[in-house]
Amino acid sequence: MLTLTQIMNRCEWAKDEPNITYHDKEWGKPQHDDQKLFEFLILEGAQAGLSWTTILKRRDGYRKAFSDFNALKVSRYDKKHIEKLLRDESIIRNKLKINSAINNAKQFLKIQIEFGSFDNYLWGFVNHTPIKNSFKKSSELPSSTSLSKKISLDMKKHGFTFVGPTICYALMQAVGMVNDHTMDCYLFEK
Repeated sequence: MLTLTQIMNRCEWAKDEPNITYHDKEWGKPQHDDQKLFEFLILEGAQAGLSWTTILKRRDGYRKAFSDFNALKVSRYDKKHIEKLLRDESIIRNKLKINSAINNAKQFLKIQIEFGSFDNYLWGFVNHTPIKNSFKKSSELPSSTSLSKKISLDMKKHGFTFVGPTICYALMQAVGMVNDHTMDCYLFEK
């Protein structure tokens, strides 16, 4: 017997766990909590060159390894902590990505001071209102846009790394700055 979860029409990429739960509970929902925004900044950077499923399966490992995504704590990681992370099998052990996460924590804190919150900074690019797209198929979704390129350039000017236009667009999707649920998805109108 099919369950309701199995028959609900979702975006094409959300066919199996952990993607189904992520799609249904988080992806595309406006997120304004700075700690959650920092989490997605770290996770999207970690995803570069990998599948999102790979990152979702390691999310708990990232949460533990990066102090529950506490930017202040992460910003203070030293060489000894980096060495520990490079041995941690629960995360992607890429030195560039780990160093980027620590650097981005420092830049994140500076943005909070300058703009009052990272939320104010990031959501300011969309005038604090989500952009609703109307794509019929997942294959129509862009990997980057002129806006994600603008955000990428600005973040790089502020010292962030691993924030190219594609990563920035994925971040925008993850935190609901853009609603890219396809038109046949049950979450399209929500």
